[in-house]
Amino acid sequence: MMLALEDHSRIVVKIGSALLVEKGELKRDWLASLADDLCRLSKRGTEIIVVSSGAIALGRGVLGLPSGVLRLEESQAAAAVGQIELAQAYQEMFAHRGMTAGQVLLTLRDTEQRRRYLNARATIGTLLKLKAVPVINENDTVATTEIRYGDNDRLAARVATMVSADCLVLLSDIDGLYTAPPAENPLAEHIPVVERITPEIEAMAGAPGSELSRGGMKTKIEAGKIATGAGTSMVIASGKRLHPLSAISEGGRCTWFRSHSTPATARKTWIAGQLKPSGIVVVDAGAERALRKGKSLLPAGVTDVSGRFQRGDTVCIMDPAGREIGRGLVAYDCDDAVRIIGHKSREIESILGYSGRAEMIHRDDMVLGDAE
Repeated sequence: MMLALEDHSRIVVKIGSALLVEKGELKRDWLASLADDLCRLSKRGTEIIVVSSGAIALGRGVLGLPSGVLRLEESQAAAAVGQIELAQAYQEMFAHRGMTAGQVLLTLRDTEQRRRYLNARATIGTLLKLKAVPVINENDTVATTEIRYGDNDRLAARVATMVSADCLVLLSDIDGLYTAPPAENPLAEHIPVVERITPEIEAMAGAPGSELSRGGMKTKIEAGKIATGAGTSMVIASGKRLHPLSAISEGGRCTWFRSHSTPATARKTWIAGQLKPSGIVVVDAGAERALRKGKSLLPAGVTDVSGRFQRGDTVCIMDPAGREIGRGLVAYDCDDAVRIIGHKSREIESILGYSGRAEMIHRDDMVLGDAE
């Protein structure tokens, strides 16, 4: 069975610089057509997150920087100028269609360190609940690795897994994966569906593409490994045409990378088995019953904590008899957790001096045992 965009409920769309910017100028007609596509999906009830390149390419045009490789500090300066231009363009395009854009600046590190990961996940989740479209830019004003090595495709994949998206769209200057780079081999054949990313599939990837596009098929395959491993399907499609998402929906040539699990299943596996617990949280009988019904763990239901953990670390959840009933990512450092156990969530600010999360462990960051 072929996959379709409309089969997915939360989609991350990654846009490369070469699609958005030409000779230092924003391609407004193209962006308007993309905004039309995003609006159409949004009206169907699909949640949309955009991961956009283009800040450096726009900024170098505004600043009049020459073509060719920029020094790191020049790239960061160009990003500082370009991010303002880019954010304004998205805001205008979305507002014209009755949509609200929210800018989020991330680096790869924000998606890989659990404390920062939880902050970013919560912010993006709140934007989606408020019916805003998060527009995520790589934070090239402070990043160095991303600028030097360029893996915005991997950043998009990390974002997709972080927000539990069930689909990642990589809009590119090529319409999918071929058995060999088609520019080098006219006999290369297009591959419409990749069931699993094998060494043979990886060998089909070529070198990076244009000067503006710092990635290439190799980084897209790496992104596919990240995404599909976390339960997220991925599609590579051409973004050189107008209305590129509609083209996918209408059967245009592209390559789907199929995932064989769901984001929720993959996340539970990650929490349950791949993260070493740093502490223990003991809950009372009432809290245990609430957890079994799918509720989050509130401080009021916690009777004891132990271990040295930080926000975002994994902890074991124990019942009153000392049996492990689950694991989760804790929302507080151990010292603060000790201070708020047994208290109502509304009391957290007065106890700690800051307004923290209402939950000790959010339901989305928790997995219970077989009795669940």
